[in-house]
Amino acid sequence: MDSTKVFNNLIWRFTERMCSQGISLVVSIILARMLGPEVYGTIALVNVFIAVLQVFVDSGFASALIQKKDSDDTDFSTVFYLNLVICGVLYTIMFFSAPLIGEFYQQPELVPVIRVLSLTLVISGVKNVQQAYVSKKLIFKKFFYATLIATIGSAIVGIFLAFKGFGIWALVGQTLFINIVSTITLWFSIDWKPKLLFSFERLKGLFSFGWKLLVSSLIDTVYIKTRQLLIGKIYTASDLAFYNKGDQYPNLLVTNINMSIDSVLFPVMSDAQDDFAKVKAMVKRSIKTSSYIVWPIMFGLAAVATPFIRVILTEEWLPCAFYMQMFCFIYCILPIHTATINAIKAIGRSDIYLKQEIAKKIVGVVAMLATIFISIRAMTYSYLFTSVLSLIINAYPVARILKYSFKEMLKDVFPSALMSIVMFAGCWPIQFINMPDIVMLIVQIFVGLILYLGMSILFKNESFYYVLNIVKSKFKKGA
Repeated sequence: MDSTKVFNNLIWRFTERMCSQGISLVVSIILARMLGPEVYGTIALVNVFIAVLQVFVDSGFASALIQKKDSDDTDFSTVFYLNLVICGVLYTIMFFSAPLIGEFYQQPELVPVIRVLSLTLVISGVKNVQQAYVSKKLIFKKFFYATLIATIGSAIVGIFLAFKGFGIWALVGQTLFINIVSTITLWFSIDWKPKLLFSFERLKGLFSFGWKLLVSSLIDTVYIKTRQLLIGKIYTASDLAFYNKGDQYPNLLVTNINMSIDSVLFPVMSDAQDDFAKVKAMVKRSIKTSSYIVWPIMFGLAAVATPFIRVILTEEWLPCAFYMQMFCFIYCILPIHTATINAIKAIGRSDIYLKQEIAKKIVGVVAMLATIFISIRAMTYSYLFTSVLSLIINAYPVARILKYSFKEMLKDVFPSALMSIVMFAGCWPIQFINMPDIVMLIVQIFVGLILYLGMSILFKNESFYYVLNIVKSKFKKGA
């Protein structure tokens, strides 16, 4: 596959994520100031159930469409019609379960919110196949425009409804708008439209690969959302809001990078699935480059967490600073997880992927149950611990099949990790100097950049020059 095409699509995907999530970040800050922790905690309770059912919308078929080398209109149309049926069933379940969920949380006012917000499940049935087509054909430029239009519109809707005093419905309206408009825009901008085609034989072939990804994703989602469900049930909605908001900002930053790499890397690896040496080279490069970018961002955000929260969200949200720091440390290894998992999926070993998820979640559930009644902080520490163990579990089959050992992997990550730790050590103590928060934040960011880039140049970091050369070549071509 043409490397220029791969890189261009990576840039389009990354730009789409940064623009859409950047706008969403600004809007979330405005809405958090207008609505407060209680409203965000309440919407998080609803999203626990929707997120679990959302897994079934994919059913692993989107990944199967991408992984299959010769997927055609029959494959895509078959999955499209199946998705519509699945989504209809899922929405019906949520509609009639809404009173039970409201009773579970002892908040009957959740019932209409659940019934309206669950419409996103139906919309996702269409969008899911569109996204698979975009990934398969590497046409992320189309996705960029669809997402940007929807994100700007949803920002206006959310702020307007919050200003008019609609409370939680501002978040509901924002979510529905972005899903509906992005789906409609994609419908008119990409070449693919569902045909009157359906094949049980094709479905069977896709299912043989996809069902393992479905179960894996379901296990992962239930594990993550059960954690939130228990926090919301055992503690308070505000506690859940602090936990989720602490998760949001590091998640937002690293997910943009991670999803950009993931969206492009998986189809490219799938295209080279028979050449293990080539797949290994892709995994190696992905880990080295993504770690060079992600580690300093995460350690930097952890260093500035306290002044960042006070400046962006006000003192009211300060309890989430601890969770932000912890999630920064958790998410810095996420790109490594993604690269290893994509390699296993690309070579068609979804069976290994499923076994990995089961092993990781057994460890995770034990740790969660052991800490849930101690404190939310204890749960977060256990999450960090299990994330490191999960990395070892993910790395094992890559070492065995692709001959990319865990020791070699650590060696590739070590320079970025060490420079990030030194940068953190230089930035974090600045918060104890008496100065206005906004000035402190600027100083910390400036010092962090100087330290990291300075060390990159001083030690002639290979990933630094790799990224620099790519950027230079891109600008030369654009000139």
